[in-house]
Amino acid sequence: MAIMIEWINLISIFLSLSLMCYLYILSLQPMKREKKRGERAWKECKTLRSLSAFCEFILAINILIWIFFPVPSLNWIIHPNIWVGILIFFIIIIPAVIIMVIGWKDAGKETVQPSKESEMYGGIYNYIRHPQTIGEFLTLLALAFATNSWFLVIIAAATIIIYIPIMIYYEEQDLIRRFGDAYREYQKRTGAIFPKFLKKRESS
Repeated sequence: MAIMIEWINLISIFLSLSLMCYLYILSLQPMKREKKRGERAWKECKTLRSLSAFCEFILAINILIWIFFPVPSLNWIIHPNIWVGILIFFIIIIPAVIIMVIGWKDAGKETVQPSKESEMYGGIYNYIRHPQTIGEFLTLLALAFATNSWFLVIIAAATIIIYIPIMIYYEEQDLIRRFGDAYREYQKRTGAIFPKFLKKRESS
């Protein structure tokens, strides 16, 4: 029975992660969807974003289940002392949550539902274009460290490296459709995930 739980949980990890990423990318393209779906595309994007958040919640539960039911052949321990992984968890999670919460606050309702009436954000978005993405995926990485599992850390790190550039590409293509040249200028002066301090110093 335990073996069944381990493998079901592993399958659920990959399934929930894949659905989370796919649904979120779809939710980031209301302007593209509007061409075929009309005004309802904006509400559909809200639904897709909610479904993505639900998949993210399931993924977090799967990660916690891994602590008690790891797949034996993939149970690569980070350190014999589990507190090492927990310490790394706190080192990552604290700045990740701070960045994510500030991003939520500065994006306002757009975090949950894209709207034609929304203007380009201020606050933390004056320094980085995707603070919520950074916060959410660093939280995923932190949870992986908390499980003391190199396997989950590798999965989380691979997702960050592979998925985030793809997600940014699709989101920003749609933001260019919404805001046009104003967003292109914003891209030039603001880093995607790291602030462009060097450019600001050179221009000042």
